[in-house]
Formats: sequence, C-alpha cells, structure tokens
Amino acid sequence: MEDFFENELIRRFEEMIENHEEFYFETESLEAITIHYLEIGDIAYAELAVNYGQKLHPGSLEIKTKKLEVLLELEQYSEAKSIIEELHLSSLEDTDFLICCARYYSNLGHSKRAIGYCKKALDLGEEKNFLHNFIADEYLNLEDPFSAIKHYKEALKVDPNDEYAIEKIVSCYSLTKKKKKAIEFLNSYLDQFPFSETAWFEYGQFFFNQKDYREAIKGFDYLLAINDSATGAYSNKAFAYEALKDWKKAIETYKAMLPLEQTKAFTFYKIGLCYKELGDSANAISGFQKSLREDPQFYLSMMELSRIYESVGNTKEALCYAKEATELNIGSLEYHKRLVYLYVESGSYEESLPYLEKLVRDESERFYNWYVYAEVLIILGKFHKAIEVLTEAIKTHNRAELFYQLSNSYFSMKNEEDGSRALEIALKLDPKILEDMQEKYPFIKEKKQKKER
Repeated sequence: MEDFFENELIRRFEEMIENHEEFYFETESLEAITIHYLEIGDIAYAELAVNYGQKLHPGSLEIKTKKLEVLLELEQYSEAKSIIEELHLSSLEDTDFLICCARYYSNLGHSKRAIGYCKKALDLGEEKNFLHNFIADEYLNLEDPFSAIKHYKEALKVDPNDEYAIEKIVSCYSLTKKKKKAIEFLNSYLDQFPFSETAWFEYGQFFFNQKDYREAIKGFDYLLAINDSATGAYSNKAFAYEALKDWKKAIETYKAMLPLEQTKAFTFYKIGLCYKELGDSANAISGFQKSLREDPQFYLSMMELSRIYESVGNTKEALCYAKEATELNIGSLEYHKRLVYLYVESGSYEESLPYLEKLVRDESERFYNWYVYAEVLIILGKFHKAIEVLTEAIKTHNRAELFYQLSNSYFSMKNEEDGSRALEIALKLDPKILEDMQEKYPFIKEKKQKKER
C-alpha cells in the first residue's frame, strides 16, 4: 500500500513538471518525493522537488534539510554551509540534519568533525547501523583501522547481516596484518550465522589472498552449498584451481558457471586458457572461438588464437587475429609489438611500418623499437627515412648498433664521408659486434677493408 501511494506521488509530481502546472503537496509528500529521487540517483529531479517544496513551504525545516542533502550531492558546498549555519541551532536534535553535517565535513576532508556529528546523531538512537559504518569509514580516512574495526563491529551488532561491515572488518584486519584476528572473526561469525554468503565469500577470499588455495576452495564450496547460483564463488574457486595449476578442475568450475551467466565471453576465454595450459590446442581454440561468438570484439581471445596459430605455423591466421585484436585495443603497445613481430617474421615489412612508427613515438625510451624500425627501413631500401629515424634515435640512444645501421644507410646512398664517420663512432662504441654487423650489412665490411688497405 505504501509503495502504491509513493508511486502515485511520483506520477503526480512528474505529471506536474511535464505539463508545467502547479499542484499542492504536503511537506511529508515532498520529502518522500525528494528521497525517492535521491535514492535512484536522479539529482536533477530531486533538486526540482526540493525547490518546489521550498516554494510551497518556505519555513519547513524538513524541506531545508532535504535541500541540504541535494546540495551535498551537487557538491555545492558554499550554499550547503549557509543552510547548515541557518539550521544549526534549531535542528541539532534531527538525525538527518546531523548526518548532512557529517557528510559536509567528510566531503571537505575534515574527518574528525564528521565523526563528532555522527556521534551526536548516535545519541538520538536512530540510524545506528549507518552511523557506525560512517564513523568507521572516517576512522579509516584518519588511518586508524583499529577504531574503524570497533565501529564496524557495532554496526554488525545492529544488523548482523550487514555485508559492508563484514567485508570492511576483514579488510581492516588484513590491512593491519592481523591475519589470526581475521580468521577468528570469520570463524566466530560463521559459528553464529553459518548460512551467511558474504562471510563465506570473505572466508574464501581471505585464504586466497594468503595463498592457501585449498582452504579458499572450501570457503567457496560452502557458499555454493548455500547458493548454487553465486557466480562470484564459481569464478573465485576457478581462480584458486588455476593457482594450484589444477587446470581440469578449473575448467569444470568454469563450465558449471556458464549456465548462470548472461555474458559468457570471458568464461569461455578462461576455459581456452586452461586447455592451452594442458597442451590441448584443439579445445583451447574451441574455447576462444566460443568466446568470440559470444562477443565478436573480445580481443583477448583473438590474441590467444593468434598465438596458437603461430605455434602451429599458420602465420596467415596468426596475423589476421593479431591485427584485429590490435585494432580493437589500439592503446596496447604489447599488441603493437606482437603485430610487428608477426609482420617481420612473415616478411610483410611494409605493413609493419605504421606500427613501428607508433612504437618509437609512444615508447621512445626503448632502444630496441628504434633498432627494429631502422632495420625494416633498411631492408625495404628506404635509406633516406632510415637516416632520418636513426638521426633521431641517437639523440637519446648512444648505441653502436644504431651507428652501424647509420653507416650502412649512408654507404647505400653513396655518401662515403658520413658513412665513414658513423662507422668510426660505431667501432669506438663497440668493436666486438663488428663481425655480426658485417654479416648483416656487407657495405660495412667492404668499406672497412678498403680503409685498411
């Protein structure tokens, strides 16, 4: 019945706004309307409601408090401060007002003042669960996890099913390296509430983080015994099996999770990875392809298919998947490097140039990017461009290899003077690699022999 009246209020208010009309609402009704929009995150409509409320009931302390809540959501702290000062004497016995004051000071980074207002609100006996969690969060901001634990536990006393408090208590114990205390808390809580999904999940996650994967799996199994549709438990259990390198059990767990998921691309990808670890290329390919059927743009599976096809000598397919994956994940330099490698391996030098250019632009501090870029340009006979690239490279990389490449490029352009100068620098920097460089660049050998004669 309450839902009906609330929905009717919302319908009537929105009808008024849409038709540019003015209806009368009681103070309590406008409060309820504002709370509704705040809860669903529609701050624009919450602001409309509270402004209309102030127009109808300009002296209402309740509406002014709701206005304060809206201003805090909008981060309009100057106006919020004015309302706090206006209501300070008249509303110190109002829990909502005190919570607003606490939020105001919390948002401005004044955790101690926020805690002070929360403690005043606690004395009024309302919203105790919320307030203890609020105080605990502020103690964490003050880097006082021990006080935080105390208040999270108080929140849990008020609401034994408070998932947030359970998670934060375990997190605080982990933060303070009190692993034994964390286990004691979880065991004690589970003795009282053995069907708590959150506690069993935290139990499993705690032991997973401690690398005790067998115990972690026990925790996730208990959770699944309570709720066999808890996808988070399946995925974390599978991760634990992967950590144990028990790929078959991990596959079984991922497959058990599949019917519960709406988007299965990542799970099929993980199944493919497990089969890859088992050396089962056929099933790995199947997993990655199923992943792509679920999500044709799932580039992680594309790159894995590229690696498998490369391993069996099918460079054409490897290149095809690597190129598509790189185009979908354009920001990944690792993908660019892999694509360059495949292009160079397959002799498709021209196609590698745009990717090499990006590598030297985005990762100029890596010598090898410049070296490979120059090498490909030399292979293609683009000596002018190679000289341009190498001249830029040696500004930050005073490496013999680059000067050997530069000398070869100059000699190829019949520029004996600059070629000889670059070769002299290369020999001073590292004469030990001369033999290798001569194998790669016969011009160097020829010019050096002439010089010696």
